[in-house]
Amino acid sequence: MASKESILQGVNVLGRIEESHRKILTPEALAFLALLHRSFNPTRKALLERRKLRQAELDKGALPDFLPETKHIRDDPTWKGAPPAPGLIDRRVEITGPTDRKMVVNALNADVWTYMADLEDSSAPTWDNMINGQVNLYDAVRRQIDFKQGQKEYKLRTDRTLPTLIVRPRGWHLEEKHVTVDGEPMSGSLFDFGLYFFHNAFETIKRGFGPYFYLPKMESHLEARLWNDVFNLAQDYIGMPRGTIRGTVLIETIMAAFEMDEIIYELRDHSSGLNCGRWDYIFSVIKKFRQNSNFVLPDRSCVTMTVPFMDAYVKLLIQTCHKRGVHAMGGMAAQIPIKDDPAANEKAMEGVRADKLREVRAGHDGTWVAHPALASIASEVFNKYMPTPNQLFVRREDVQIGANDLLNMNVPGKITEEGIRKNLAIGLGYMEAWIRGVGCVPINYLMEDAATAEVSRSQLWQWVRHGVTTAEGKRVDKALALKLLKEEADKLLAKAPKGNKYQLAAQYFATQVTGEDYADFLTSLLYNEITSPEGAKAAAKL
Repeated sequence: MASKESILQGVNVLGRIEESHRKILTPEALAFLALLHRSFNPTRKALLERRKLRQAELDKGALPDFLPETKHIRDDPTWKGAPPAPGLIDRRVEITGPTDRKMVVNALNADVWTYMADLEDSSAPTWDNMINGQVNLYDAVRRQIDFKQGQKEYKLRTDRTLPTLIVRPRGWHLEEKHVTVDGEPMSGSLFDFGLYFFHNAFETIKRGFGPYFYLPKMESHLEARLWNDVFNLAQDYIGMPRGTIRGTVLIETIMAAFEMDEIIYELRDHSSGLNCGRWDYIFSVIKKFRQNSNFVLPDRSCVTMTVPFMDAYVKLLIQTCHKRGVHAMGGMAAQIPIKDDPAANEKAMEGVRADKLREVRAGHDGTWVAHPALASIASEVFNKYMPTPNQLFVRREDVQIGANDLLNMNVPGKITEEGIRKNLAIGLGYMEAWIRGVGCVPINYLMEDAATAEVSRSQLWQWVRHGVTTAEGKRVDKALALKLLKEEADKLLAKAPKGNKYQLAAQYFATQVTGEDYADFLTSLLYNEITSPEGAKAAAKL
């Protein structure tokens, strides 16, 4: 085996290293990151190229279908995913949120069953956010995360078992430019996974759960295969039995919806199920078929979970998961309590209740909330209609979903000027916060993250590209989009505090709403605005 010193040659940490980071950025941990990078980065890059080739086919009018070469996997009823791991048998309510210290304490104190600590869509990947997130997770696993902020103390509760911790690393497309290996930036996925796993895998087992992950943004079973290879190498490297890790895959791309069986199959020794990532899924449908006029959707508010293509995706996901003995997790309730308007708050909470009731009756094994106050509503619904720890026995053999169902864009509704303005306001609001290093933003009593901003800008691009006409009779073209963008940006600027980033956000947004340029992801487009590499000299300070 190569020496640690030889492995570390070519590894540079370009971010600022504070005293608290040293327990994370140890030479041993960096050697593990280098091993992951050298072993898997070529495959990761090849799979990202494959995405581009598939996109080129879609741009020419091709439509996805279930893969003929993997039909034998779909048709074989005998294989199963891994049995539920300790702490993941009952997942009826999961809270999600970024990994800042206050959020981690509040989430672990919430009345929920699991906490998805998010290094992805609800975190802006500044160096400080990513490395401090690792410090906070390290301390949370060891129950050493209590702290004082001003006069307020944040302490983990001791009156009950804490929720099971699940970590979501960044998707395969994102890089971590503050750490380079052999002159290349690291994969954000491998950086996030590697540091958490290396430091915490054995400690999580000691504490009764395990190294558990949510895996985002995948577009094919080959990307799931790469994660499985990463898991196997990682477990072998530290001397942990294979099959200890668990990964729940977010089905949040239309391409992955056609490969759900195959994704579970690739991860079968490590699979803890699939999740309906609803906002990203809508974003993916618009993005993948943005050149196809048959896929133009109405205002975002019209694209609910009950429209045909969303309903088909949910049913197929539940049926597929339960056939393979793994959890089928529901989607996010993004609402935030409206404290100054009881009537509006009651209406919003009724919407949450109805959404959770739809999920539990459909056969989901659990659901997501973004705010601790919503946990009681979700728990009440799931406790009433799911007296068992999960619903893996609800096989949904009544469901018959084909490719046409997943691609059925018969969505009632109109495109309105109000819908355009809402998209602009949400996109600007989110991008402005993201550039400031905040990845989770309350807008109009909804907790918005990258996915909802992506839906907003993708719809605007699509509407301009295809020259749609609004319900008010206006043709949506580049001039109208830029005019309304300026008006919405001016409104936000007028009431924003000094030091805001709305002007910069509007400059970036203007490139994305004219039906011309289209960045693969907003987060990739904006990433250079929040990187702060301080030079390879930082590596020597380790």
